[in-house]
Amino acid sequence: MRTHFSEAVMTHKAPPFQTVSTGLVVAIVGFFSSFPIVLQGLAAMGASPAQAASGLMMAAIAMGLTAIVLSLWYRQPISVAWSTPGAALLAVSATPALGFAEATGAFLCAGALTVLAGLWRPLGRMAAAIPTTLAQAMLGGVLLPLCILPFQAAVDLPWQALPVIMTWFIAGRINRLFAVPAAVVAAAAVVVLNAGDASLTPKQWIAAPVWTTPSFSVASVIGIAVPLFIVTMATQNIPGIAVIRSFGYAPQTGKLFSSVGFSSILSSPFGAPATCLAAITAAMCANEDSHPDPAQRYWSAVMGGLFYCLFGVFAVAITGFAIHADPLLMGTLTGVALIGVMANATSAALGVPAERDAAILTFAITASGITAFGLGAAVWGLLAGGMAYLVKQRFR
Repeated sequence: MRTHFSEAVMTHKAPPFQTVSTGLVVAIVGFFSSFPIVLQGLAAMGASPAQAASGLMMAAIAMGLTAIVLSLWYRQPISVAWSTPGAALLAVSATPALGFAEATGAFLCAGALTVLAGLWRPLGRMAAAIPTTLAQAMLGGVLLPLCILPFQAAVDLPWQALPVIMTWFIAGRINRLFAVPAAVVAAAAVVVLNAGDASLTPKQWIAAPVWTTPSFSVASVIGIAVPLFIVTMATQNIPGIAVIRSFGYAPQTGKLFSSVGFSSILSSPFGAPATCLAAITAAMCANEDSHPDPAQRYWSAVMGGLFYCLFGVFAVAITGFAIHADPLLMGTLTGVALIGVMANATSAALGVPAERDAAILTFAITASGITAFGLGAAVWGLLAGGMAYLVKQRFR
């Protein structure tokens, strides 16, 4: 007996060429605009080069396959991504005591919370009830240390960092979406020019994923999993639903949350941090430039998913090349990729005057990078900002 999914696939016609080209652009923007951030986050969690390559590979394949299945099933342009804000959070977090195994356990728990948010409405409502200003302030505080890196590198490593920064700036004036991919190309050129006689050819082009048996602790659940869940829900999943709805589609919120959460659970032992709904690339798939007929636009998300999977297959080669880059150069790439995200987050955090004090408190504590009682700055920032928010609301 054929399944519902197989029947759905067989009823689809060939994708229009316009959606194929849109899908390619979506994958290029989605992958090359943020893969340095994912690598930085995995390295901060204690991943070895092989584990980082596996994490990048499985993150790309997970979001690609999830986008393909959901878009074909619902016939809607459901674009899926890895959690760039979540990866940035990992990049500024302390390495767990048990290393990367404990980090994968936290990734799994964050995915389980996302599944639960889709299945159990009270948890979904609780996540949605976190004031947007505080969630964005927490994100802004997480991003600040990373966004400073390009300018530190411009002083310490000017001949490598400045070409990347200038390429990003000039390309951004021409087309904002291609600013970071252009910076990636510039960084690759810098690595080649500074390699000397060293061979830059990757030892492997394709590699099998690396399994890491997850381990669990209360500290990693509270300090990594919960903030990862919150920042991903608040800045990716919930906005992703809003973007799809804004183009006239009717996404099934709970089922989509559970689907991306389930993908996160399956891919987490292989090092993938978090799979989530996309916002920016969702808009690229759902607008009229994707296809004049709204009923055909889901093909853009499907094709984007296929190209994500292709990029993921060669993730080990990308990671092998990135190893030759100076850490400050990779920090420069990460920083320029996140400046726009930080600008949006800061603007949203300060957008409500009555909540501005609580947002600034959240931002400042999160950006401080403090750790106390095993909990990181993001947790303390959100707790302190939340208390200030509640007190302000109580006495208004």
